[in-house]
Amino acid sequence: MGLLLVTIAILVASSQLNIITGEPQVPCFFIFGDSLSDSGNNNNLVTLANANFLPYGIDFPDGPTGRFTNGRTTVDIIGDHLGLNGYIKAFPIVKEEEIVGGVNYASGSAGIRAETGFQVGDRISMDEQMNNHKEIVSRISTSLGQNKSAAHLNKCLYSVNVGSNDWMFNYFLKAPQMSNPQAYANTLITQLSNQLSSLYDLGARKVILFGLGPLGCLPLTNIQGICSSVVNDIMDMYNTKLKLLADTFNTNHSDAKFIWINTLDIVSPNNLQGLGLKITNVPCCGIFQNMMCDPLSIPCIDRGDYAYWDQAHPTEAANRVLAGRAYKAQNSTDAHPMDISSLAQLDLNSSTPPPL
Repeated sequence: MGLLLVTIAILVASSQLNIITGEPQVPCFFIFGDSLSDSGNNNNLVTLANANFLPYGIDFPDGPTGRFTNGRTTVDIIGDHLGLNGYIKAFPIVKEEEIVGGVNYASGSAGIRAETGFQVGDRISMDEQMNNHKEIVSRISTSLGQNKSAAHLNKCLYSVNVGSNDWMFNYFLKAPQMSNPQAYANTLITQLSNQLSSLYDLGARKVILFGLGPLGCLPLTNIQGICSSVVNDIMDMYNTKLKLLADTFNTNHSDAKFIWINTLDIVSPNNLQGLGLKITNVPCCGIFQNMMCDPLSIPCIDRGDYAYWDQAHPTEAANRVLAGRAYKAQNSTDAHPMDISSLAQLDLNSSTPPPL
């Protein structure tokens, strides 16, 4: 009996370490979105939304790189689960020989709408990110040839995690609009649908749509430890529309699969606290300006206990939770209609998808 318990403990520990061997599960990974995924695209922009200074990156192997957290972002960790060889480089610094493996286009303070985030300076909107991807696709096509390029791009994963800033830095700052969140959500969904159609036209066939998180629980809005139910109810409404958008693309494109990740529930304070992230309404670093860490501040030592790194961005510990359950769903509500591990394995020429 003792030997059995030891064996089980070793198996559990191994699974928690996310040890992945062998070839990468996908040949390439393309990343779109905002500061939750940015790996350095904002470093040389004239903006307050950059994070290429300590204490950002204090736990990342390369130090500060422009990631808006202490260590790895959610997409970094998903890349680890997929067995990728290194983290996907930001568009301005990716080398020509690396672009076939994927590019990160995400930009801090960016949104679905072009004007979103203008308050903090330059940013790369989703439309501009699509233009950058079009350039990369053209370069890959030149390198591999049109037919090989298309086959290659069809096998890639595409992550789209955007929309938070469209609410925080757009809708909620315009009082007259706040009376009709449904109409604004519909506007965002329509524009995002057009952007995703462009992505599909550029060869994307395996697309991850991250739902928005509980913005009403950010330290910025949760000072007293009580989440804003008004804000979170709006996020829930928008996420329902985003989930339906994934279904619509799947209905209209039998050669593609769009999945939706239930970020709102996965990183809810109750869930994170149940996993040991005890502090969910206080940032780990000292705040300087624009919700960002003070470069002179000394961050908390017990970073594994904190859900948020600064006023609006999660710690690596919280990112690990989201990435883990997005990659391999623990509940049927975590991902729809399948999780990332199933999407990676999916043979789009087959009518039978792998089980969730």
